[in-house]
Amino acid sequence: MSETAAPVPAASSGTVIAESSTARDRRARIALRGLQVLLALFYVIASALPKLIAHPSAAEGFDELGWGSVGMYAIGVLELAGGIALLIPVLQSVAAVALSALMVGAFVVTITAFDGENAATPLILIVPLALIAWARRDSNAQLLRLVRRQG
Repeated sequence: MSETAAPVPAASSGTVIAESSTARDRRARIALRGLQVLLALFYVIASALPKLIAHPSAAEGFDELGWGSVGMYAIGVLELAGGIALLIPVLQSVAAVALSALMVGAFVVTITAFDGENAATPLILIVPLALIAWARRDSNAQLLRLVRRQG
């Protein structure tokens, strides 16, 4: 046996595995929360903010589409709401699904109106959003209970 490998007593091996699994679960939850924060920052700062302040780079694209400022502000508000909702535990899964739908729309518009320029961006964003939606799917039941209680 090498000096770097420490033997694990047979009696405690179940405990070591359980602790390892718990630690792994904790790291996964932290990584997922970090991903949610990163995506929320992206949607709020990099995507929604330019639209909401009518930055020329955002306004130009919406004018080219013929959607004008109304379309730009509407998409900006949706992205802002989705980005914030990614951070609210009861809304996180629904927000990820809604933002994924928005990204499908962005992909279609990019392909049809802009000849596919930067079409990969919305597709790339769908991947982590789908992961969040699936991993946080239990929050949907909580949201449904809240909605039913209010109704």
